Amino acid sequence: MKLTQLTAEEKLLYVGLLTETQKNELVGQLYAPYSYYNPIQDINDNWIISVEEIEQTITLEFMWIKELPLIPYTAKPSNEI
Repeated sequence: MKLTQLTAEEKLLYVGLLTETQKNELVGQLYAPYSYYNPIQDINDNWIISVEEIEQTITLEFMWIKELPLIPYTAKPSNEI
């Protein structure tokens, strides 16, 4: 699925799938002024970033993220007591 194919509601359910190499490239980098990428892992230990991060990327060297495959997001269970 591509970003342009998502409805506004679906954008809340999907994330961009990263390889570990891509994740390492994004950590600590800005995608827009004052906004840093924040790759996290989903329930399946996939490295992911939000659709918001993808949509708001204006940094030329990272425009490749706009072509990332999108997958449904499932959070890891919380370890709260």
